[in-house]
Amino acid sequence: MSDTQNYDPALLEKFEQEIWNKIPHVEGDKIVNATPLVDLTQDLKECAKSVFKLNLDDKDFKIYGKFDSELLSGSIKVRAASHIIHEAIKEGKCNGKRVVIEATSGNFGIALGLLSKLGVTVVALVSRKLQEGVFKELRNENIKIMDLDMDICPAPGMENKADEMAAKATAGNIRSQLTEMGFDPQVFDNNLAEIETLLAKQDIINLARYLAEIYDLFCPKQYDNELNIDIHNTVTAPEIDQQLHELGDSLEDYALFCSFGTGGTSGGLSKYMSEKYNKKAVHVVFPPLGQDVAGIRTKSKAEGLTLYNPELYTEHEIDFENAKLILKYMVDKGHDIGESSALELFAALEMAYKGEIKKAVVIIADGIEKYKKNFEMIGKSDVPMRVSLEDAAAVAGDYDNIIWVHTQYTPKEEGIEMIAKSLGVDKSKITVPKASTINNLLSTQQVPEELNKELQGSKGKSLLVCMAGNTSLMTAQVLASKGIVTQSLNGGITNLPEGRGKNPGEYIQVARE
Repeated sequence: MSDTQNYDPALLEKFEQEIWNKIPHVEGDKIVNATPLVDLTQDLKECAKSVFKLNLDDKDFKIYGKFDSELLSGSIKVRAASHIIHEAIKEGKCNGKRVVIEATSGNFGIALGLLSKLGVTVVALVSRKLQEGVFKELRNENIKIMDLDMDICPAPGMENKADEMAAKATAGNIRSQLTEMGFDPQVFDNNLAEIETLLAKQDIINLARYLAEIYDLFCPKQYDNELNIDIHNTVTAPEIDQQLHELGDSLEDYALFCSFGTGGTSGGLSKYMSEKYNKKAVHVVFPPLGQDVAGIRTKSKAEGLTLYNPELYTEHEIDFENAKLILKYMVDKGHDIGESSALELFAALEMAYKGEIKKAVVIIADGIEKYKKNFEMIGKSDVPMRVSLEDAAAVAGDYDNIIWVHTQYTPKEEGIEMIAKSLGVDKSKITVPKASTINNLLSTQQVPEELNKELQGSKGKSLLVCMAGNTSLMTAQVLASKGIVTQSLNGGITNLPEGRGKNPGEYIQVARE
């Protein structure tokens, strides 16, 4: 049956009434439903003075925040999601009977969840890396969540491959979840080889597309869909320009700051500035390698994505340990900004302080609500939650123990020896709880008794190690909320010098309990 025959006018009407007409879009020669453009200059100057002890009173600059945190679904992702789905419904690719599936680090999935309220089934492939608040919002949208306990962020075809056994274990987990959702497991079994190949590469982006293909689902393909760029070129950028013109100003004179998730925002804003003003004015802000900032990528994880085009913009890497101080100050001031926005504000403020920019608009992609648990911990401890191998090794004697934390994998003897050697400690200092214990902690947000015993040492601090630094960071965040001090090793076991270039199967294995 052709896509035209699948056209669902009733769904289109509901979609336009309930979603499209409530978000920014073009009507005639004007953008309607624009999100607020707020002058943050004075609050940022006060922040610089209060937090960083810098007096910027004599600095002549202006920084606006573009508050997409006030959009339907709470983030900028509703712009791209709505544009893609709107076109798909009109073309018959999406209808009330066809399931929608996508890999997401959170906000795009939450935006797609608006469809579930219109009767469309949405399946989101997500990762344990997501913060608790993001999982909560996904559940609130009645999305069917497929938790892969893998990193959604790696670019397609990344070389750091998981071993065969890990891929098989994850495939079994996916098969079980699909069966519970009502999908035919035989279709999965018939395509098992290709699915395991994708999982071995941690290529979750293409896994979503492949599942869409074999089960005849609709995948928005946000990571290489040109509509993702188009919406920011034709709506977001003109909307900002329209607002500045109403203030007697023009976007022509401004720098634009955004972060990188899929590349849609950076690509669309850059295209507008290039075509309209013949300027390279977009600044894309990344966290450094090893830092996990909600919903966005490090520079290395952006490389290889279709919409990543660094020639179009200027790139910056900003330490979140600094940016989160801006996050706390601005949220306490009443501004609804998320973690990625704090990185952008820090970059803009730093450039303004150096005199490198005079005017800037910072994209406030989402708000603080989903990240409240992390936010509440800012400033409560002098011990940084993330620690590099070099810094951890320098104070290895200060840890009560070194604890392996993962929900699926456990180190072999070779892995334990590798961790011990890298940190300069005896391997007897390393403990390996059951994978089910860590799964229980992350699922319930409570500390199981068997793990609590490991954390009650006289020195009051433990080091957590996992595969790549994601599960250990989430564990550290849960423990911090309980007043338990731990640190997460950046990069995990796969980033240790002796582990680089090796197949992880040489030093880790699927947990048996």
